[in-house]
Amino acid sequence: PLLASAHESSCIRLWSIQGNLMKELLPFSEHPSGPLTALCTDIFTKILLAGSKEGHIIRWNMASFLEDSRNRKNQIKEEVSWRAHATEVVELFIEEEKNVVVTASIDGSVRLWHAMSGYYFGYFGQARMFELSDTSRLILPPDVKDFPAIIKEESKHMERKKIEYPLMLDRDK
Repeated sequence: PLLASAHESSCIRLWSIQGNLMKELLPFSEHPSGPLTALCTDIFTKILLAGSKEGHIIRWNMASFLEDSRNRKNQIKEEVSWRAHATEVVELFIEEEKNVVVTASIDGSVRLWHAMSGYYFGYFGQARMFELSDTSRLILPPDVKDFPAIIKEESKHMERKKIEYPLMLDRDK
């Protein structure tokens, strides 16, 4: 078992039950997600989802990391991110049987998304029924203009690095 904490700096920290820091995650995306406001995992803790103050959802695959967290080759991979709401995400959960993510925002909307791709299915209260089997229709809610960003495996994930900026003039450069 492990604990996850979300922070205003967009960082997620994974902790052991003993309180030791195991890993720090930063989202890898073009647009900064902003402060994180919601976290959830699937029942086996292989998928981690985070919601942000700016309305983004980020999905990580933690399966290989959880198998052996000491092996440096086993990384947590960010797989997809998408803009789910125009305002802050206050709650989210994954429904594994139907493979959907449900998100709620401070704007009062509750929306349904495909868990693997981030495709929009609709919102609670709409007149038409949800069509969960068709993920080929690229529709978006009216207040969101960006399609989901699939993160390629070869992308370098951002990790905090200590960088020093000495205040000295280097005439050779």
